Amino acid sequence: MPKEITASCLCGAVTIACGEPVGPGAYCHCADCRKATGSAFGVNIPFDAAEFRVLSGETGSFTKIADSGNELTRFFCLNCGSPLYGSSPQHPGRVYVRAGALDESSFVRPAYQSWCQSRVDWSVPGKDLPAYPKGKPKQAD
Repeated sequence: MPKEITASCLCGAVTIACGEPVGPGAYCHCADCRKATGSAFGVNIPFDAAEFRVLSGETGSFTKIADSGNELTRFFCLNCGSPLYGSSPQHPGRVYVRAGALDESSFVRPAYQSWCQSRVDWSVPGKDLPAYPKGKPKQAD
């Protein structure tokens, strides 16, 4: 794992220091993650919000109630539109950084898949990982 985990947007205007991950990454197949990433799924890595900071640049945000009923706020670069991270009042103290925004992502190993009931037929990553039809159950931690 890199000494300091950093992330940035496509144009380089927004730079972020993330701290250390507080759990494994995961694939999310929900329609919101697909729309927000413009891809078949999102890969999100949880970090401690107390160690997370935006070092440079300006982010915009969009808040929506997800299918889970949780309020999610997604943050992106105002200049290039790159999706960067998200947060939710239902998960206080956590920030979920988009794996594609990480400057060094070789340490990312998604541990499970969620919202598989929404998975598109033409993309099946992580075939051997635990897969949940909706969100990951609390007892599956």
